[in-house]
Amino acid sequence: SDLAYSEVIHGRWAMLGVAGIVAPEILGGMGIIPESTGLVWFTSGAIPPQGTFDYWASPMTIFWVNMCLMNFAEIKRGQDYWFPGSQAETPLLGWEKGFGGSGNPAYPGGKWFNPLNLGKDGMASMQKKEVKNGRLAMMAFLGCMVQAAVTGEGPWKNICDHVSNPFGANMLANFGAIGGSSPF
Repeated sequence: SDLAYSEVIHGRWAMLGVAGIVAPEILGGMGIIPESTGLVWFTSGAIPPQGTFDYWASPMTIFWVNMCLMNFAEIKRGQDYWFPGSQAETPLLGWEKGFGGSGNPAYPGGKWFNPLNLGKDGMASMQKKEVKNGRLAMMAFLGCMVQAAVTGEGPWKNICDHVSNPFGANMLANFGAIGGSSPF
């Protein structure tokens, strides 16, 4: 059904999103990536002014390359949803057989999307786990958004503050700091 397919896709994006929210903050704090790029997630969405970061191309070039690549991927996903298995028939530089899929557009399979043939056994169990983890990630993303609005900090900083001072950095203390008394 449409809703089950949407839940799987949104869950996958949420899992990637939450990992993308937390990873730069942790890696920047550890010094693995430059601290200037280890930004909290809600400040990193803007296209930086030209010359601020040393990328391989201008920020607008990177933006448009990303737009074209994502457009290609989303069109292929949409075509596979509307016409399951049709991507194995559409000529694409000889790669079409790899896009053949499993017949279920939510789980494409094939040599490009499942090169190690994972899930050959117990696929139903893995699909159930993916949906559960996707639901958890969607709630985690909601938590990251509320937390950013209330504290103005990233999730890693907030968890570190909470671990170091559980009674001073918690939900009740944060609600008390946003201009009113706690609703609890």
